[in-house]
Amino acid sequence: MEDEQGVVPMLSYRHGPEAMDWLAAAFGFRESTRWLDDDGVLAHGEMATDKGVIMLATPTLDYEGPLRHRSHCDGAAAWSAAPWVVDGVLVYVDDVASHFERAKAGGAGLLSGLEEGPEGSRLYRAEDLEGHRWMFMQRPPAS
Repeated sequence: MEDEQGVVPMLSYRHGPEAMDWLAAAFGFRESTRWLDDDGVLAHGEMATDKGVIMLATPTLDYEGPLRHRSHCDGAAAWSAAPWVVDGVLVYVDDVASHFERAKAGGAGLLSGLEEGPEGSRLYRAEDLEGHRWMFMQRPPAS
């Protein structure tokens, strides 16, 4: 398929089902697959964006997302103090201003406001409920 996504982010969440619900509400992702094991733990999930898909799961109940990890790890807390996307995902959206407002209303940890990016693009950076970092960018208008 020509439209097939060449790279698919695979993210881990301690509370996978809750993360899927949150990502849908705050970032507008659409759930396409949710497989739970017998204990209700997310074995595999898929969520669609306008132009791609992400996969997520809870690999083990001992997993710690970035937010929890930095609460007891000085090194992680230090690098997390920077407002940049560290080990994150870039998602292109059609209307970054309305996406920003949705994320803000949904409780995303905003790492920046709306900013002008390279070559006329617009973007913002945010953290999700477990501290994974995201950049949402609107491409510049076609010339």
